[in-house]
Amino acid sequence: MVFKKLLGSLGVGGPSVDTVLDAGPVVPGGMLTGRVNLLGGQADADIEQITLDLVARVEAEGHDEETEGTVVFDRVTIGGGFRLTEGAEFTVPFALTVPWETPLTELYGQPLGVVLGVRTELAVAGARDKGDLDPLSVSPLPVQEAVLEAFGQLGWGFRAADLELGHIGGTGQRLPFYQELELTPPSGYAHALNEIEVTFLATPEGMEVVIEADKRGGLFSDGHDALNRFTVSHHNVPHMDWNAEVDRWIRQLVESRGAHSAHHSGHGSYGHHDTHHDSHHRSGPGTGAVVAGAAVGVAAGVVGGMVAAEIVDEIGDAVEGEEEDEGSEEE
Repeated sequence: MVFKKLLGSLGVGGPSVDTVLDAGPVVPGGMLTGRVNLLGGQADADIEQITLDLVARVEAEGHDEETEGTVVFDRVTIGGGFRLTEGAEFTVPFALTVPWETPLTELYGQPLGVVLGVRTELAVAGARDKGDLDPLSVSPLPVQEAVLEAFGQLGWGFRAADLELGHIGGTGQRLPFYQELELTPPSGYAHALNEIEVTFLATPEGMEVVIEADKRGGLFSDGHDALNRFTVSHHNVPHMDWNAEVDRWIRQLVESRGAHSAHHSGHGSYGHHDTHHDSHHRSGPGTGAVVAGAAVGVAAGVVGGMVAAEIVDEIGDAVEGEEEDEGSEEE
């Protein structure tokens, strides 16, 4: 077994750590399992705390430019309070529930270019070090897959996926960022829409689907954005005609005049609550942009035209930059 990183801030000859995630992707709200393997250094060490951070590479819009950085969106302590003797090996298994709003990193096994990771932090005798980082893969819930499959069946094409810092006003969003999936219209809607951006906000009961449309202007009118919100429940997945439902959502967007509105789809839909009222903004394609027109549906190979992101390298670079910033602040 290769231990990935010597804990430099704990001194030469300190303990090393290797976090191993169990095979396969997780789903939003699902269980992430694995183990943290420790190897004792050249002297005994008191392990005060072992912490796992879920981190994401997120875009943020400034006044004149767009920047990227890492955001910790969950933090769980999985162990600590023991002595690791010199040269000893010790394993800490873990099982943690990922947040329901955790963004998707793949669809039908194809990467979306979204960068998530699990970062391990070890606290030894008052010193802390982020000793290991592993990429996190997240696949869609059945209701998310049903919606995306319907878009694909209706001829919508996948353009890009990214994570945006901020909150969508009027929703129950809990994380400090949201994911947007950019889709291009089929011929039947190309005269009215340039593209749409879809955001999923899942909960234990169901999911809010936020759709923003970039509407084309007419002969006597300018183009504008229209945004609608719809709620669906998990248990309705096998009972819905998703092609008809999704097409109904799009027709409502085309017919709307740019106002924000909310709709409930099917029986068992759940209520929403307005906990955030920050201004909502959207941006263009981010890391891991795809070839325009790659389909979302199974039959067309979903995101087969995607330029795959180097996920491990990208999230490693992002975290290294974050650590350098933290070091500067400590000085």
